[in-house]
Amino acid sequence: MTDKKNEAADSAAEKEMEGVPEHLREGGDEPAANADAERIAMLEEQLAAAKQDVLYAQADTQNVRRRMEKEAADARAYAATNFARDILSVSDNLTRALDAIPAELREDEKMKPLVTGLEATGRELESVFAKNGITRIAAMGLPLDPNLHQAMVEIPNAESEPGTIITEMQAGYMIKDRLLRPALVGVAKKPD
Repeated sequence: MTDKKNEAADSAAEKEMEGVPEHLREGGDEPAANADAERIAMLEEQLAAAKQDVLYAQADTQNVRRRMEKEAADARAYAATNFARDILSVSDNLTRALDAIPAELREDEKMKPLVTGLEATGRELESVFAKNGITRIAAMGLPLDPNLHQAMVEIPNAESEPGTIITEMQAGYMIKDRLLRPALVGVAKKPD
């Protein structure tokens, strides 16, 4: 009877274990368990690598987006650069015209309206420059800055420190934080 009880218990245990993989059963094969553990470890490594690749891809996408946003902002901010350079020659000519008017013609009643109109045009042009972030570069009396000034001539001068700007041949301008046109200047040098 004991054998029949043992047989019935074995049969019940076998039915319970149906559908359970061999390596998970008690007393299952050790090599199969090791193979599954290795496979799980390999899959975990692949998962970690895939997660890392996704993180790199997300970071790269974010960098591209930021770069594109900066380029678009720069394009908007500096879109008028070529036009501004062209208008600077108009401003230069207007300034030269105003400087060329002698004092006696400025006082002449016939010329006064013309001079007043030219001066008003000059002020309006400066206002438009300021509104668009175009500013004149300071030069006179300052040391030469090769990032802002272009030295055209050295002039012997005992009164000024060598390298100091003593004459400005053409005004320089910035558009926001970029150089639009360098100032063409003459700098002092020690007299011979």
